[in-house]
Amino acid sequence: MNKLLIILLAFTPLFSFAQVKINSSTFGSMEPRAMGPGTMSGRITAIEGNSKDGRTIYIGTAGGGIWKSTNAGSSYSPVFDKYCQSIGAIALDPNNPEIIYTGTGESNMRNSVSIGNGMYKSTDAGSNWVKIGLDSTEHISKIVIDPKNTSTLYVAVPGPLWSDSPHRGLYKSDNGGKSWQKILYINEKTGCADICINPLEPNIIYASTWEFRRTPYSFNSGGKGSALYKSIDGGKNWKKISNGLPSGDFGRIAMALAPSEPDQLIAIVESSNTGLYISRDAGENWKQQSSTMNVVSRPFYFSTIIIDPKDPKRVYRPAFTLSYSDDGGYSFSDVSNEGGWVHSDHHALWINPNNTNHMFLGTDGGVYISNDRGASFLFCGNLPVGQFYHVAVDEQEPYRIYGGLQDNGSWIAPSEKAGGVSNGDWSGLYWGDGFWTEPDLTDSNTCYAEYQGGNAARIDLSTKKTYSIQPQKSKNEDKLRWNWNTPIVTGNANKKNLYMGAQYLYKSTDQGRNWTRISADLTTNDPQKLKQEESGGISADNTSAENHCTIFTLSESPFDERIIYVGTDDGNLQITKDGGINWKNVSSEIAKAGIPSQTWISSIHLSKFDVNTVFVTLDNHMYGDHNTYLIKSTDGGNSWSRIFSKEFTGFAHKIIQDRQNPNLFFLGTEMGLFSSLDGGINWFRMKTGFPDYALVRDIRIHNKTNALIIGTHGRGIYIYDDISAMRNMNSDLANREVYLFNNNEVIINDGKYGGATPFTGGWIAGNPESITSIQYYLKDRILDGAVKVDILDEDGKLVKNIPASQRKGINKVYWDYRMKPPRVAEGGTKLDFAGFSAPQVLPGKYIIRLNVKNKDYLDTIQLNHKDEKNYNLEDRKAQYETSMKFYNMHESLAKTVENISAEQKFINETKVKAKNKKTIQLADQYYKSLEDLKTTLLASKQKSIFADEKKLREEISESYGVAVSGQQRPSNTVISAAEDLSARVDAATIKYSSIKSEYRAKYDKALTKEKIIQVMKP
Repeated sequence: MNKLLIILLAFTPLFSFAQVKINSSTFGSMEPRAMGPGTMSGRITAIEGNSKDGRTIYIGTAGGGIWKSTNAGSSYSPVFDKYCQSIGAIALDPNNPEIIYTGTGESNMRNSVSIGNGMYKSTDAGSNWVKIGLDSTEHISKIVIDPKNTSTLYVAVPGPLWSDSPHRGLYKSDNGGKSWQKILYINEKTGCADICINPLEPNIIYASTWEFRRTPYSFNSGGKGSALYKSIDGGKNWKKISNGLPSGDFGRIAMALAPSEPDQLIAIVESSNTGLYISRDAGENWKQQSSTMNVVSRPFYFSTIIIDPKDPKRVYRPAFTLSYSDDGGYSFSDVSNEGGWVHSDHHALWINPNNTNHMFLGTDGGVYISNDRGASFLFCGNLPVGQFYHVAVDEQEPYRIYGGLQDNGSWIAPSEKAGGVSNGDWSGLYWGDGFWTEPDLTDSNTCYAEYQGGNAARIDLSTKKTYSIQPQKSKNEDKLRWNWNTPIVTGNANKKNLYMGAQYLYKSTDQGRNWTRISADLTTNDPQKLKQEESGGISADNTSAENHCTIFTLSESPFDERIIYVGTDDGNLQITKDGGINWKNVSSEIAKAGIPSQTWISSIHLSKFDVNTVFVTLDNHMYGDHNTYLIKSTDGGNSWSRIFSKEFTGFAHKIIQDRQNPNLFFLGTEMGLFSSLDGGINWFRMKTGFPDYALVRDIRIHNKTNALIIGTHGRGIYIYDDISAMRNMNSDLANREVYLFNNNEVIINDGKYGGATPFTGGWIAGNPESITSIQYYLKDRILDGAVKVDILDEDGKLVKNIPASQRKGINKVYWDYRMKPPRVAEGGTKLDFAGFSAPQVLPGKYIIRLNVKNKDYLDTIQLNHKDEKNYNLEDRKAQYETSMKFYNMHESLAKTVENISAEQKFINETKVKAKNKKTIQLADQYYKSLEDLKTTLLASKQKSIFADEKKLREEISESYGVAVSGQQRPSNTVISAAEDLSARVDAATIKYSSIKSEYRAKYDKALTKEKIIQVMKP
């Protein structure tokens, strides 16, 4: 029996079996990388700044929470990660900007808008938040605080987008949000869109009401409930304002009041003839003014108009672009792009009231800063709030990430790179609203992308040239209906297959150059849902967002390319098992699992472990139903069961089963990422290092690595680089007191990348860990003992100590495959960094010893060598041998210097007791001889940080640093230096012995004579 086996058998860990609940904290050390990017951001919904300093800015986003800057936008940090990520409005108390109010649920009422869950308040500048009510409002458009009594605030609530609701209207609180009263309410279809308050007479309030509704197949902005109201008693009584406004029904009304001349108001009124209206008498009378197309465009979506806080004639209208007026709104011009292109679609603008040249503009592409009143803008490339619809990865090394973004096209980036993945590493691929962006896994130079309405292309990644591949209608087909988010999907069993879905399913085997239709209409083809030309309400708006009765998701079986599942946006789940010759609609079977009819099929996942097992997510929020629908079939779709969990929040977007562990699942919803380790019986929210309520739209597991890739609609892309701990975790393991995970063979390496000059701006994502972690599990946090990890060689000799965590759950430590650093001679005038570096160990078998409360848990790890360019096993051995020479020099020199210092200490302690001048003189001579030697060994003078002495220790360290750095064979000069320096170390040891032999006996005799010491006779 070898020594290693004897050591392993010598320890018997003890376990207890109290039941432990597995949750997010179990995997607290497993944090994802936030990939961003920041080069294309997402929709910004609210911007508020601290007017007292002009540097503290809060950015509210459509799906990325709230970000705070304390340096006028140079950097941002998220401050709302534990709460709903869709932000509708932000307001700061003008008297105490530490108090912040936030209304969740953006009110830019497009089809992809997310929902909120009420009002929140912070009293410490965003560090902590509490919910303060209005939980069922879903969308909040504006918060206004009474400037003279800041405990009074008004909240405009448009309310739900997809359903009737009594939780609409204008709300007021007189006690800082402790309680609320609804002070303006029309009906269940009409909410409050906007509000203004007279800062000089805060009882004068203006409010616009808005009747609106979306369905999955239409949008209606406008109705009899829409109007403009005024109150002069703080909202107790209201009168409708109509003098000068258009006749007929209104849609959304956006308005602004001039803070410096509050009787001056301006409004964009959506109607059959949307126009700009101006009032000079506190809203009593209005006059329409001619305006540019941008000013009156798309009022349901562009709902902001702002008047300069100091100049009542300076008016800003954020819309497709930013328009401005210098005459109070009578004429408008568009700002230029002289400072660089500004993304279209503008939704928020904050003007610094103390310096109105200073502005922050929020667009569909992020935040821009102007310091010259909008003449030019600078983009904030440090806000990673991109709204991905889909994410994909290829199988390159390193793998590449693909994704499509709301209003920001399709992009590609490496998953890792020297220096980290920065904004500049992302490359645009395609246009429009980016949706599916899929690599061709049979051709690494090709990918496919699609923007709204099925506009798909094949892309040559070497040139970025695009080739349109959208299937076209034939004479025997109805007009093709393409979903706003049309699927373009590659095969699982046959990766050469490419699919696209309209109402029909199309298949290509030549990269989209030619298509074959392999189905009839797979939707309900309901004529009542095919009237998109009529969509928009009083002002038409149809951007394919309302296209319906379309294929939304599909999947080819990993076992058989003839088995295909297709899900539609109107509730059909269709299955073919013969490549499209015959189809079976199983929607009636789905209904038996408790799924409402017409529920949107949002994703289909076909198990890689069983040909008959399939998982489906469904989304019914477009009918006002926000339940999480997840179903499973184990008989090829013939019958279904619903999977429930009290942990679920938000409507479901994506389900995926791990490719190695059939019991491991990940579910993405509109409000979170969830995981199950037991086949879907129990679920928990993943939130360590990940926003609790992130809008998770897509999930992928890499085919070759352990990576979990997550596409969020508001926080960009996250990557868990190693989910092996989740694959290995189960209830039996979780109930052990301590568990050391098995470690397999690994290749010795010194990391994948180096580094150079620090990155100078924008968002940057770090790289995956290039060294395999040692993972262990603690059932409970260790409070009354120590946790240590040691690396031993086969003989049980200590190689290195590694600092270890005592936290509950999975823990990670990292061994860099190096020994413990040498003991370096102490003293001198500067820190010697050789004490922080060590040689890499040689290949072989090593023992990992985890010690918890004085109990040992052991495992082995096999380190192997892999030849690299200009570095083979013989080179490694030569490097180790040379490095150890320097290592041993340091150890030897440290001992010599330690002996010198000990002698000098002895001399100092005894000399002060001596009275005989000859004894004192001998002590001085002895000390000086030692000091003269010591000054040849250590630097003793320092003129500046760049002008140090270099003595023997420093010379060894310099050559040692060269020898141990990187994986490379030592050069001839390093080998030569080792020989020279080794001889000098030996000479120093001999010199010390010589000095001690010359003086110590004499000195001891003199001290004995004075009775300072007593020399023991041998």
